[in-house]
Amino acid sequence: MNIKDIKKHFPIFEQKINGKSLVYLDSANSSQKPKKVIDSLNKFYSEDFANVGRGIYTLAANASEQYENTRLALKKFINASDESEIIFTKNSTESLNLVASCYGSKFINEGDEIISTELEHHANFVPWHFLRKKKGAVIKFLEIDDKGNLKIEDLEKLITKKTKIISLTHMSNVTGTIVDIKKVVEIAKIHNIPVCVDGTQGAAHLDVNLKDIDCDFYAFSGHKMYGPTGVGILNIKYKWLEAFEPFIGGGGMIDNVSKEDINYAKGAWKFEAGTMPTAEIIALNESINFINSIGKQEIIKHENQLTKKALKDLKNIKEVSVVGDPNTRGGVFSFNLKDIHSHDVSTIFDSEGIAVRGGHHCCQILHDKLNLNSSVRVSFGVYNDEKDIDVLLKGIGKCQSVFKK
Repeated sequence: MNIKDIKKHFPIFEQKINGKSLVYLDSANSSQKPKKVIDSLNKFYSEDFANVGRGIYTLAANASEQYENTRLALKKFINASDESEIIFTKNSTESLNLVASCYGSKFINEGDEIISTELEHHANFVPWHFLRKKKGAVIKFLEIDDKGNLKIEDLEKLITKKTKIISLTHMSNVTGTIVDIKKVVEIAKIHNIPVCVDGTQGAAHLDVNLKDIDCDFYAFSGHKMYGPTGVGILNIKYKWLEAFEPFIGGGGMIDNVSKEDINYAKGAWKFEAGTMPTAEIIALNESINFINSIGKQEIIKHENQLTKKALKDLKNIKEVSVVGDPNTRGGVFSFNLKDIHSHDVSTIFDSEGIAVRGGHHCCQILHDKLNLNSSVRVSFGVYNDEKDIDVLLKGIGKCQSVFKK
């Protein structure tokens, strides 16, 4: 598939926004969906619908097979060790809550320490805060330097005999900063400490190889990688699958139930209670096929080229200040326009058909660290091109014109 012709595969770009062609620069929030993914949803509900794991008739058997095929596709996509270690949830947030709840209830006690970082999305901080309040645990923060890069060299200093887990992002959803997860895992292994990774941006913008990274938990969402909403993924090492009690109880996650006791299902299925978002999980396989048809490395190269060009062009606008280090980021960056609030920038951009996010992007700790109230985030997808950057620059010019004193 030619990357230059990608946009035609996304029906949403056929419409106008405020009379202008849509320039979608908010893929870090959620990506748009190719027609094949949309068609998969329609086909399942129109032709193939049945619940999974609850029937031996043809429709149910076919639905169950398609459901499990997505798990197999994900195994290859992230180079996981085994499909039985891949749990379906509703989003990254639920995946991270599952880890915090299940690990915390069994292995964290009063005074025990959790290492987080100043880069984290609230989804990878709030669940640990719940645990802090409930168990009396302590959260320590690995800090960033003045360029926004994580100071991994300081990790050893934070680790003590009370450190029970390290939970951190693979890639910042604000600055696009890429974290050397493999290095973090290497340090953690010396101390026998498990590592939980928020891979929400990583799975969307990087080539993830879990056999190489070797972290204990890796969480991400389908909707940021051209798939449907309602599907989260948690890759979890089998020893933790065995050690954890179920997160949610109900049908589908049991092996045997009696009046006296319950035997749970093995592997990931122990954590998939009730009717799952079947259509969405099946359609996620189409998004993986879509990415594979282009090539993950091609997509990464394309996004990085766009980021490099955008940052180069923004350097010529003295009122623009870019957040973070331009040399260690993926297809995401944030900026501020002098004396203009990010919400005002976003509103004016929208009048020009430009979709960006303004605010703190669910990362208040990071914004506080950088002495920022908010920022404007630009995030690229496979459907963006250099023309979109030209429109972005014109949008900035309009903001300056509107707010000119």
